[in-house]
Amino acid sequence: MTITVRGKVWLYTGPSGWHFFTIGKTVSRRIKKLQLSPHRGFGSVRVTAQIGKTEWKTSLLPTKEGTYLLAIKSAVRKKEHIEPGNTVSVRFTIVVL
Repeated sequence: MTITVRGKVWLYTGPSGWHFFTIGKTVSRRIKKLQLSPHRGFGSVRVTAQIGKTEWKTSLLPTKEGTYLLAIKSAVRKKEHIEPGNTVSVRFTIVVL
């Protein structure tokens, strides 16, 4: 399953300075309905993500609010000139083992 979503990049205010993209509730519910197994740690979902021309392997992280987060690595942000508050289009493909 490949999904493309748009939204804003935000900066975690903790000490690590991670940048995230939140997958909305509607798309998150679709992902949860897939009942992927086996689950990775904490219910994360393996994906191949793409922003612009940059693609990388990562995981979507579940939140208490019922959505998923995508962490955006520094290398991706630099290549695609992404700053907190930027609206980006993220394409991700769920990896099924």
